[in-house]
Amino acid sequence: MRIALLSTYPPTQCGLATFSRSQVEELRVRGDVQVGVVSIVDTPLRHPPTPVVHQLETGLRGATRAAATVLNSYDVVVVQHEYGIFGGRDGADVLDVLAGVRVPVVTILHTVLADPTPHQHHVLDGVIRHSSALVTMTATARDRLLAQWPSADPDAVQVIPHGALPNDAEPGDPPRGPHPVVLTWGLIGPGKGIEWAMEALADLRDLDPMPRYRVVGQTHPRVREREGEAYRDRLRIRARALRVARMVEFDDTYYDGEALRRIVRGADVVLLPYDSRDQVTSGVLTEAVVAGRPVVSTAFPHARELLADGAGLLVPQRDPVAMGAALRRLLTEPGLAEQLAHRARELAPSQHWSAVTARLVEIALAPHEARQASVA
Repeated sequence: MRIALLSTYPPTQCGLATFSRSQVEELRVRGDVQVGVVSIVDTPLRHPPTPVVHQLETGLRGATRAAATVLNSYDVVVVQHEYGIFGGRDGADVLDVLAGVRVPVVTILHTVLADPTPHQHHVLDGVIRHSSALVTMTATARDRLLAQWPSADPDAVQVIPHGALPNDAEPGDPPRGPHPVVLTWGLIGPGKGIEWAMEALADLRDLDPMPRYRVVGQTHPRVREREGEAYRDRLRIRARALRVARMVEFDDTYYDGEALRRIVRGADVVLLPYDSRDQVTSGVLTEAVVAGRPVVSTAFPHARELLADGAGLLVPQRDPVAMGAALRRLLTEPGLAEQLAHRARELAPSQHWSAVTARLVEIALAPHEARQASVA
């Protein structure tokens, strides 16, 4: 079977691009699938990476029609849907692409909004109507989709976890230092809740040894376009005002692959202080669980679902007192961190890319085989 992915793709630096690369690598390992990527770009690369067979330049006249032509040369198209990656208002250009696609489409929904605008609702409704199958990464997202979009057939909506590579401890990992490491990582910008995390940290200055808070990742490219590094600068000022500057380390390097997995393995606690009450998918959360790291997270939908069986502690959004109390428990209560880590390690196999991709191929195969039968 030949599968085409429509998505952003590295060297674009975003979570969706990293997700797509991991999915492509796992599909290629299988040996029974040929994969091509139609990458969504603002500016085309002269020499795109090998799996990229076409570049869809946002805003270019005729680009959606050309992309659809390439996609039609495959057996099945897998669309990674996120409003922000496609051109047009709320990414409406995806509808122009799909209008020209004649092969079965499987759409992976990375965002299902609880309160979409009428136009956002219209865009996703169009995506649904062009799709043979839909994938959400949490049951919460599936329930939300079926409740708000009547065009979605319940039988066509499947739940597959986000996916991550195994990330067990390696013999060459450095020993843990004297100060426990609390880690937040990802593309940085307003809404990540890091200001609340630093307020929580201020309540932990009495601990001996004091924890070290690592904030790892570049400023989100869209945020940097609008305001440069103003958000990170505000965080540094806030850290000094709270007298936690010596406890906080900002690392603005963009890590992925093994370098990032090593950083995650080295954390004593992963902290997700996000403001959002709407987030139904988090690759950071999945990576933390697969690495067997205890998690403190605000109670966004994916965290409530994945951590329900005891792999982490949930706290309310924008509540540094509750966040600080949860961190204190993990850093001081005997056996608690290992208890959460053990549960995370039990969950990990179901989140591995090998299991996730096998389910995707199974879902993609069904409309492909149905189409083949109808042609015969």
